[in-house]
Amino acid sequence: MSEPKRVTGIGGVFFRTNNGAALKDWYSKHLGIKTTNYGATFINRQWSNPDKSAYLQWSPMANDSAYFEPSTKQFMINYRVENLEWLVKKLKEEGITICDEIETYDYGKFVHILDLEGNKIELWEPIDESFDEYNKENFDDTVNF
Repeated sequence: MSEPKRVTGIGGVFFRTNNGAALKDWYSKHLGIKTTNYGATFINRQWSNPDKSAYLQWSPMANDSAYFEPSTKQFMINYRVENLEWLVKKLKEEGITICDEIETYDYGKFVHILDLEGNKIELWEPIDESFDEYNKENFDDTVNF
């Protein structure tokens, strides 16, 4: 049996900003990105299964957000993974810094790690179907582009 894939795509881009509301307004006005309190969610298709949705979150966050800690960097990338529990076990064996415990929500499992330069990385095993249902209930099909 082969091992699960580690990273399968990008799940989100998070970055620090001085004024999140103004920045979201700027991106909405000038680039047409429709935002919510959390930023914007981009809908695309899974490469290995094009009939299924995949989601990417774009989120400006306050400069003093504790979400980036212990990193002091301006950006954090969220990577989609296939089997988070397996991957965390492998990363621990490889000596990678795991920042927290796996947390589970109705839209997937999350954990944070640090790369060799101290960049905090969010790993996400998504449940894309939960976003499908949320978007059907709360938005029309023009939510993002």
